[in-house]
Amino acid sequence: MTDLNEQFSAFQSRFNADAADDMEEVFQFDVEGTTFYLAIKDAACHMGEGEHDDPSVTLRLNSDTMKDLMAGETSGMQAFMSGSLKVEGNMMLATKLGDLFGL
Repeated sequence: MTDLNEQFSAFQSRFNADAADDMEEVFQFDVEGTTFYLAIKDAACHMGEGEHDDPSVTLRLNSDTMKDLMAGETSGMQAFMSGSLKVEGNMMLATKLGDLFGL
């Protein structure tokens, strides 16, 4: 679990506020039953544990895919096309993760 917590925490340091201008969205991640979310508002990013009441988009993936995404060994599009990343909600919003967090 520590590895996963470190990966979740890395989102804060990778956040590109310039890419979040005028954005008010919630990205929720479900990684093998561990859930966290990134709430973006006013060019700031807040991370929370657990499920958000109203996520804009939910991404479901396993820990290996999460690790590969964070290490740059795969892209979100590759993970989605291979079926190792499932997206619920605003799919187009999920494509902004690269600009927001360098994924």
